[in-house]
Amino acid sequence: MNNCIFCKIVKGEIPSNTIFEDDEMLAFHDINPAAPVHVLVIPKKHIQSLLHLEADDTALAGRLMYKARELAKDLCGDKGARFVINAGRHGGQTVDHLHVHILGGRFLTWPPG
Repeated sequence: MNNCIFCKIVKGEIPSNTIFEDDEMLAFHDINPAAPVHVLVIPKKHIQSLLHLEADDTALAGRLMYKARELAKDLCGDKGARFVINAGRHGGQTVDHLHVHILGGRFLTWPPG
C-alpha cells in the first residue's frame, strides 16, 4: 500500500488530471489512454482488487459504479461506453488498487485482447 501509485495520487503526492473527487473516490484521465475517453474511477480507500472487496465495502463499491455511470454519460453521451474492472495478474490488473476503467469516444470492438 505504501508504494501504491493510486494511493499516492489520492494523497496528492503524484499529480493527476482529476475530473471528480469527493470524500470516498477520485476520477482522473488515464495517462496511457486506450480510447479517446479513458478515465479511471478509484476508491480513496486502498482495496487491492475486486477480489479483495469485503462485505463492509459493498456500499462504497455501489457508489463507485454509480459514479462511473454518471461520468460515462457526461463524457460519452448516449453512444455508450465500456466499463472494465481487471482483477489480478491474469485478469490484466497492472495497479494493485481497485479501479474502474471508463472507455469510450469511439466504437469499441470485441474481444478486447
